[in-house]
Amino acid sequence: MLRSKAYVHVTSRHITLSKTQPIPQHQLPVVQKLLLLLKHCSSINSLQQIHTQMLINSVDKPNFLLSRIIDLKDLTYASLLFSRIPEPDDYAFNVMIRGLTTTWHNYSLALQFYYQMRFSGLKPNNFTYPFLFIACANLLELSHGQAGHSSVFKIGLDSDGHTMHSLITMYSRCGELGGARKVFDEILERDLVSWNSMISGYSKMGYASDAVRLFAKMMEEGFMPDEMSLVSFLSACGDLGNLNLGRWVAGYIVKNKMEVNSFLGSASIGMYGNCGDLLSARRVFDRMQKRDVVTWNAMITGYAQNGMSDEAIKLFQSMKEAGVKPDMTTLASVLPACASIGALDIGKWIETYASERGLHHNIFVATALLDMYAKCGSLDNALRVFEEMPVKNEVSWNAMISALAFHGQAHEALSLFQRMSREGASCPNDITFVGLLSACVHAGLVDEGQQLFDLMISSFGLTPKIEHYSCMVDLLARAGRLYEAWDFIDKMPGKPDEVVLGALLGACQKRKNADISERVMQRLLEIQPSNSGNYVISSKILADLKRWDESAKMRLLMRQRGVPKTPGCSWIEIEAELHEFHAGDDLQHSIGTHQVLNLLIEEMKREGYVPNVKCI
Repeated sequence: MLRSKAYVHVTSRHITLSKTQPIPQHQLPVVQKLLLLLKHCSSINSLQQIHTQMLINSVDKPNFLLSRIIDLKDLTYASLLFSRIPEPDDYAFNVMIRGLTTTWHNYSLALQFYYQMRFSGLKPNNFTYPFLFIACANLLELSHGQAGHSSVFKIGLDSDGHTMHSLITMYSRCGELGGARKVFDEILERDLVSWNSMISGYSKMGYASDAVRLFAKMMEEGFMPDEMSLVSFLSACGDLGNLNLGRWVAGYIVKNKMEVNSFLGSASIGMYGNCGDLLSARRVFDRMQKRDVVTWNAMITGYAQNGMSDEAIKLFQSMKEAGVKPDMTTLASVLPACASIGALDIGKWIETYASERGLHHNIFVATALLDMYAKCGSLDNALRVFEEMPVKNEVSWNAMISALAFHGQAHEALSLFQRMSREGASCPNDITFVGLLSACVHAGLVDEGQQLFDLMISSFGLTPKIEHYSCMVDLLARAGRLYEAWDFIDKMPGKPDEVVLGALLGACQKRKNADISERVMQRLLEIQPSNSGNYVISSKILADLKRWDESAKMRLLMRQRGVPKTPGCSWIEIEAELHEFHAGDDLQHSIGTHQVLNLLIEEMKREGYVPNVKCI
């Protein structure tokens, strides 16, 4: 048997081939050598050299070559080779779809290859559909996934485990948990992967209770959970705030001598963090021998979400010292911590770091940066970050509107809302109106606030929440319309919470209105009997009205109920180091902090601030 010989030129963009003389039979062992070299090559340059020799020696193995190119992650070269195959078979299509889905995450192109495969007359098989469903899941293309499901049923692949698992994932990601459960229930012989797929679907889509119930059922049927089962279960326990179940998992891991790797460790830390048990979370973190960025992120997020901002920032600095590079999730987690305690210098460093690594235009990082600058008092920087964002979503718009409101820029906030409506890129939601109503509160724009409250119901079909009612009560109360504010509370569809009542109580103190104050105080003591602020404000209102006996009784009631008065707490950042102190602390030992406080006191005096001590 003789084969054709050819002269070739191969680059990453061109493959040319011209036939010349056939090669003799004795040269055929070269074929085996080339295929062996191809199997073990580790770089695309080496592969191109081998490909050149294959063309010279007329070694026609495009499918084998295509698979190796995909393993080496060169999409351009793989696409070029595929386009030069005269009649690609189902194997070539499957290899490309797999590569596009798992290697390059180009899900749209994977979907195109699937339909090209169908149109060419080839039949997709059990090597095609799992990757099709993964692509549909990531694109949230439910209709294409459902069409694929129909084809799977027609050709009898509904008993193929890998295909069914991918189908469950596709339906779950697309928010069709009913469809996912139907596929799961129709699997006659379920394995652990089947259970994991469905439990994971419930957990990731926020159906934590269903995930916990299905996990229990899996155990009842004799399946022992593996790492994936426990990660999904821990996430569900965290969402439910069920610390007891989460601790059961910790015991199970110890009992079965399971390795606490990054995934399991991070899930445990996240669960403890969501349940508010930061000591246990840190214990898991400290015991882990290998910590990747996911592990650090879980612990930093736990601190930040539980109000331990200083700990979150300290751990972030330790992360940098350990040589672990912060990613998008890290930055989006630590920036709110900076915002909550005014750590502006650290926030600025984070923006520089994000900019150097191309993360500053990421919508989550940019929005967190915007919020940090606004809460640290740098509104100009917040506006700059907002305007530089190439893409804005409703969270970005809401953050900027709230920032303007927070800084008393009510008219600018209302103007930005009009711009948001004009551009039409994002639809206002309930958070948008919280920001707008807050702006009206700060500026005393009662009429505008009432119009916005009506607008959110009539034009946007939004149902007011407790936050909106709280803003309206605050708005009316600050304007001195206390009885109107009380009527507004009475008309609320649900019971007012301590925020709404607290806003009105504060206004009663300013207006010295004992009538409404007593009504509010009665409700507050029912729902929040251990809040010292309520007793103190009520006592001061009575004292302002010279009702000394009643004022003293309120203070006595507070002591009888054992309600302590929480001292005020503040942070000061000096040369990128945070200092915490409480009311009544002796700061003589901290010269730097004491000097900063003296400067602040002098500035307050120059601004004309006079402390109100008449009720002390």
